[in-house]
Amino acid sequence: MRKRLIQIFGFLITSLGWLFVLCTMAMDFWRISQIGGQGGSFIIKVAWYWSNLWKDCFTDSTAVTNCRDFGVLWAVTPYVQGVRGLLMCGLTLGFFAVVLCFVGMDCTYIGGADKTKDKLLFSGAVFHVAGSVADLAAYCLYINRVARTAFASSIGPGVLRYDLGPPIFLGLVGCFLILLGAMFYAVTVCRVLCPESQVVYAYGGGTYMSPRSRGRTLYTGYYKPSRLYGSYTGTGRSSSSKISKISQTTPTKKSERDAFV
Repeated sequence: MRKRLIQIFGFLITSLGWLFVLCTMAMDFWRISQIGGQGGSFIIKVAWYWSNLWKDCFTDSTAVTNCRDFGVLWAVTPYVQGVRGLLMCGLTLGFFAVVLCFVGMDCTYIGGADKTKDKLLFSGAVFHVAGSVADLAAYCLYINRVARTAFASSIGPGVLRYDLGPPIFLGLVGCFLILLGAMFYAVTVCRVLCPESQVVYAYGGGTYMSPRSRGRTLYTGYYKPSRLYGSYTGTGRSSSSKISKISQTTPTKKSERDAFV
């Protein structure tokens, strides 16, 4: 029961994380720059420049927005194209991860035997980690490009200093949730797939054990049974001890009827 609850909790967390990442691709204000009013005032704003993965926009004080969509695929800024590719790769891996984890969960009746379901769940957790790392690399690449301009000592004319927008932070939270959910998945199956090895120490030498039943159990070492069944000798240090049995036969008496016949 505890295993199922942990897996359900991990499924909800990872699904929420991928939903956050998916929403960031369509959100605006990945980066934003505010321009002050008369005299460069930072209290009254008159214009906002902002961008996302698909367009650059300008919004004035009357809330009128003018946008310029990015050009064809090969005309996009290289780092923006890299961010797009990493996010799409991460989402693709996340799709397969969700399917594998759903099939491998204990609360579902598909996926085969328990051992097979555990392997599918572990594979889904690995896909979750790989996808979240790809998305995290995309956000870090975008942050690096914005921070290089924002903290530069001198910039060229017409270059704006941008700040990070809400989609970046939402995506980072989503990556953290995906990694946390993958950890929950891995905890439930790591003991099954990687059981703890038990080391048994065997010491040489003869041992003596009292017999449980006469003439049935073979023991290493030296055992002295009753006289009726003879004697046994063993080497105690060898794993395959050779046991020699000297059977003693007792003469039988013939009854008077048999003698008469």
